[in-house]
Parts: sequence; C-alpha cells; structure tokens
Amino acid sequence: MTNLTHHHIDARGIRLHVVEQGNGPAVVFCHGFPTTWVSWAHAMQATADAGFHAIAFDMRGYGESDAPGDANLYTPFQTVGDVIAILDHFHIAQAILVGHDFGASIAWNAAMMRPDRIVAVFGVSVPFLQPGGPSFLDQLRAAGADDFYMFDQMTAEADVKWADAAHSIPASLYWMSGEAPAEMRWDPFDPDRHLLRPAPAAPTTIDPAYVEEMVRVFARTGFHAPLNYYRAIDAFFAVANRTFAGCVIRQPSFFLTGAADGLNAVRSPTEKSLRPILPGLRGFVALDGVGHWPQLEAADAFDAALVSFVRSLG
Repeated sequence: MTNLTHHHIDARGIRLHVVEQGNGPAVVFCHGFPTTWVSWAHAMQATADAGFHAIAFDMRGYGESDAPGDANLYTPFQTVGDVIAILDHFHIAQAILVGHDFGASIAWNAAMMRPDRIVAVFGVSVPFLQPGGPSFLDQLRAAGADDFYMFDQMTAEADVKWADAAHSIPASLYWMSGEAPAEMRWDPFDPDRHLLRPAPAAPTTIDPAYVEEMVRVFARTGFHAPLNYYRAIDAFFAVANRTFAGCVIRQPSFFLTGAADGLNAVRSPTEKSLRPILPGLRGFVALDGVGHWPQLEAADAFDAALVSFVRSLG
C-alpha cells in the first residue's frame, strides 16, 4: 500500500487510530470481529486509486484505539459517535460508509441516525436490522435457540475461550471462510460446529501475512473489549426499538455477502427481503464460494463491486 497516513485522534474523549489514503469524496471503512483496519487494506487501495479519500480505523476496543472495559460503551450510540467524530476531525461534511460484520451494523445505524452526514452505505455480511418490536436476539430466545453463538460470545467466559490468538484467529478465519467443507463449516446455531475448533490450516484464500498480523495484534490486546460488542446488543435494542422503530435507510445502499457465509442463516438476506427496509438499495451480490470474509477471500471481486457502487453516486 502507498501513501498511508496514520493518526491518533481524540474522538470526544476516546483515542482512535485512524488511517487515510487518497483524495476525493470520503469513504469510511468500519471493520468487524475479530480484526482491525488492516482488513480493509486492499479495498482502501482500490478506492483511493478510483479517486476517493479512503479512511479506515481501529474500532474502539481494537488495535491501537482505546478499549473501555464497560460493555455499555460499545453500542451503536457510541460507535456511530466515533464515526461522526472522525468526520469532524477531518472537516468532512458527508461520507460514504463501508461496513463489515459489526462494522456493517455501525454503518447502517449511522445512516439511520445521521442521514445528514452519511450519504450512502455499502454493507457487507450483516444486513440492516430495523428497530421495532422484539430484537432478533429476543426472537431467538423466545424460539428456544439457546445455542445461538452470540449468547456464548456475550459471556465472561468467552474472553478465555478466545484468549490464545495463535489458535483462535486462524481457526475462526478458516471455519467462517468458504474454504471449509460445507458439512463442517461454521454454523451459528450448532455448538458442535463452533468457531474455535482446531482447524487444518488458515484458509489459503486469505493472505498469510494478514493472519500473522491479526495473531500479533490480538495476542497483545486480548478479546475482552472486542467481545463487548456482543454484550452491548441488548442494551442498544432496548432503546432503539422505541426510538427508531420502523426506520428505513433511504440513502443509496448496496449489500454484499459471501454465499457460503454461515451468518446468512440468521437473516437469510435476499434483494427482495432487504428492499422494503432499504428503499435506496442499488445492488445485491452473493459471491459464490466465499464465506464471511469477502474483502479478504475475494478481494478483486469485492473491490470491483465497491468501486462500481461509489462511482455510481457521483
């Protein structure tokens, strides 16, 4: 990568590590669990080369950013505030957001909460969850889906289960990727097909240097703060289901997922199912043979879809 500039900024009381590249309209990248801004390196380069100002950052709790211990400080109310603080720091009036996994949740919620600042969303792997009525977790609890993986991720014991980064990082990357055999691939509802099983290897579709970097970072930082994103879900929906019930995302949007992503079993997103809550939806892509990490497993196809979308906004 070329011409990267690193910053450590004060985002209204929390220190965030921010990386930028290129010039033009702003495209801000929000990552998910468990990774850092580095997961966007290839996409940032492609976006900057296409004439945009690519900005990625370590979400609170990750990498070189501050990591508050309190799980209540990881709801979208705080993390959307981090995004807006970054825009303010760089004097950016409006931006396009790209988000994967929990970063997608942040991107969708930022568009819902701050349509004055967020002009478009490119969501990856996690669709918009429209507030109102029982949350998706409460729906699963009512259905008796006690083995759903997020309930385990929310426990204090999860910190220890994930603690050995040299095991947990390559294992989770492999089992969530499209490379794992379909009958053994991660299933979010089946505890026997969990993320932390010993894996035969890291997926060959993901750069080994990326895997090594993630092991190094999480061996240093641990997983308590990243897992707080799961622990904050109920607190967010307790408020959002009253405050934002029935909201839709009217800005231009795009949804991309891996066709082999186990997470698709949670919401089964399709273009038809998303359009009522994303009336500005301009495209839907499910990449064949790709799992939960499309920006890593199929970087060229991912970049092509992203660049086409952001260019269409001009």
